[in-house]
Amino acid sequence: MKLLILTAVKEFDKDIIQILKKADVKTFTFKEMKGFKDLSEESIESNWFATEMNINESILFYAFVKKENVDSVFGLINNFNEKQKTSSHIHLAVLNIEKHN
Repeated sequence: MKLLILTAVKEFDKDIIQILKKADVKTFTFKEMKGFKDLSEESIESNWFATEMNINESILFYAFVKKENVDSVFGLINNFNEKQKTSSHIHLAVLNIEKHN
């Protein structure tokens, strides 16, 4: 059993749901939240919002999945991210679960 953790901007929520369905992940949890990025080290010219603090509407998904499904999710996420024309991507982490019931 593995724990998948996915984060992205809120606009990708329907895309993530479709990706999880395609990867045969039938049960998951999600929560809307605020994402934060400190842009204080970027130059004003490269900072679109011209501020040091950037807060976004974000989403967090997590799911307990069989290890056989992990590679499928990673492949679908990588394909999605490669097609993005924006700097936003879906971020995915996998954690091992030692025990569960």
